[in-house]
Amino acid sequence: MRFNAYYVYWTVLLFLIEIYIGAFVKDNFVRPYMGDFLVVILIYTFVRAFFKYSIIKTAIGTLLFSFLVEILQYFKIVEILGLESHRLARTVIGTSFVWEDFLFYTMGIVTVLICEHFIGPSVEQWRSIRR
Repeated sequence: MRFNAYYVYWTVLLFLIEIYIGAFVKDNFVRPYMGDFLVVILIYTFVRAFFKYSIIKTAIGTLLFSFLVEILQYFKIVEILGLESHRLARTVIGTSFVWEDFLFYTMGIVTVLICEHFIGPSVEQWRSIRR
């Protein structure tokens, strides 16, 4: 285990954006699709903030986890667990299966891999931030 401030920063920022989208955005694109795009990046940064897994392993694990959650939505896991009256559970787990979500999860992870390749954290970046 480790603590990486770079990924904690991105985790907090993405979490705040997700809360804003969930609370205030009521449209047919940003909330359903950009939320899914961003949530895989949020999960990725959270894992990288506290665990020293490789970029590829974390990206693949995050994508598979997201796919699993979407498949569980197809099987109505919230209802099976008896959580339909719990707003937080319905929001976090999700209640509607949509095939397009797989595309947006994948696009989110591809974005992560591109960002990690070109602008991932470096020692120089963090030295300049700390000053």
